[in-house]
Amino acid sequence: MPKPFKPSVQLKENDVTDERVYMNRRSLLKSMGFIGASTLLAKSAGAAGWFWEDDEEKVPFKAEPLEFSQPPKFQISETRTPENKVTSYNNFYEFGTAKDAPAKNATEFQTNPWTLTIDGLVKKPITLDYSALTTRFPLEERIYRLRCVEAWSMVIPWVGFELAALIKQADPLMSAKYVAFETLYDPDQMPGQRSRFMGGGIDYPYIEGLRLDEAMHPLTMMAVGLYGKTLPPQNGAPIRLVVPWKYGFKSIKSIVRIRLTDKEPPTTWNRLAANEYGFYANVNPNVAHPRWSQASERRITTGGLLTRNRIDTQLFNGYTEVAPMYKDMNLSRYY
Repeated sequence: MPKPFKPSVQLKENDVTDERVYMNRRSLLKSMGFIGASTLLAKSAGAAGWFWEDDEEKVPFKAEPLEFSQPPKFQISETRTPENKVTSYNNFYEFGTAKDAPAKNATEFQTNPWTLTIDGLVKKPITLDYSALTTRFPLEERIYRLRCVEAWSMVIPWVGFELAALIKQADPLMSAKYVAFETLYDPDQMPGQRSRFMGGGIDYPYIEGLRLDEAMHPLTMMAVGLYGKTLPPQNGAPIRLVVPWKYGFKSIKSIVRIRLTDKEPPTTWNRLAANEYGFYANVNPNVAHPRWSQASERRITTGGLLTRNRIDTQLFNGYTEVAPMYKDMNLSRYY
């Protein structure tokens, strides 16, 4: 029998983050001429509905409680980021590039009905409907560190299930080597997708990818909730990826398709700036971003705007059990 998996990082509820920070990829987008205009649009974006009027009245999002277990091995003992900070400080450019834009602009984002398809190099393609996202697999709470490439971090209690469980049900072919992910493309609901300025100049839909062994690792999670409730739209409702040892942009939100493939899939930020955002994007304090250091991070916990809470960044965000997957790999070259 295989040995039970024990994560190296064990956080607890009182270890979740908080704070308003501003270290980001904005200089890149600004140099491309997107930030100024997007900020203007984001400010008016309650305004978005004003300019792109929709006669259909939409029901604002309301979080629903989830049933889940709390395996002790995932209840790590670090201070959690307060829920109001987790849900108000977000990178989700489909709703605007400002940190507070997703919470402001996604309030009427409709997640039901929803379908998530798993296909490609599998024997049994699967399509899950909205209900199946939270009922097909037993849900559990896992408190993970989230390290953004912009050098801030949080500690978040996610609710979800292992991606490996989903992939196993699709029965991958031997030729499958990678897993490609795709976010919903719906410009009617996502103002950043219909405006290159508001959406940061990104070619949508947002796409991401993992190696198959990374996708099958026990730490890799499909999250459907946080803080015991269904995911709010600004955090990637109704289902998103969470890969705690990689920079946050790898954890793609609002996923509609997972495709197994034999080739390394393209990824959104790598296509936008390959010299800054690699395919792997493993958290690594020894490999600096071209425009800032990754040696430390600002942990967002319970402090105010000017609170200083800088800590050293750990290789693989402290999740040392993933290191064998990258044995003999040049982490500076494959960043």
